[in-house]
Amino acid sequence: QVQFVESGGGSVQPGGSLQLSCAASGFTSDYYAIGWYRRAPGKEREAVACFSSSDGYISYANAVKGRFTLSRAGNIVRLQMNNLKPEDTAVYYCAARQGWGPCPPSPSGMGSWGQGTAVTVSS
Repeated sequence: QVQFVESGGGSVQPGGSLQLSCAASGFTSDYYAIGWYRRAPGKEREAVACFSSSDGYISYANAVKGRFTLSRAGNIVRLQMNNLKPEDTAVYYCAARQGWGPCPPSPSGMGSWGQGTAVTVSS
């Protein structure tokens, strides 16, 4: 079971920036997908950004393209969030799936989840 330590959430005004970090451990496969998901109040959990080690591709949700950047350094995955909008308010979760293949199209395809960190964008 992959385990995560998430950090970096908080409150920011519209147009501001935050960086989320996720230290992941416990992988038993060289192939995996890891990324960030979010659940806004009253909404379903959705994908934000995801990296697959199978093809090296990073995918982004349309709503965050050009504003959010996912990066990796060793076992740490970071999500740099710029030009934040009120609609980015959500609990953000780090998640992973072990094994070969691209990032799953649905959050249900990820097998392990972090505890979540809250992001609030408000003036």
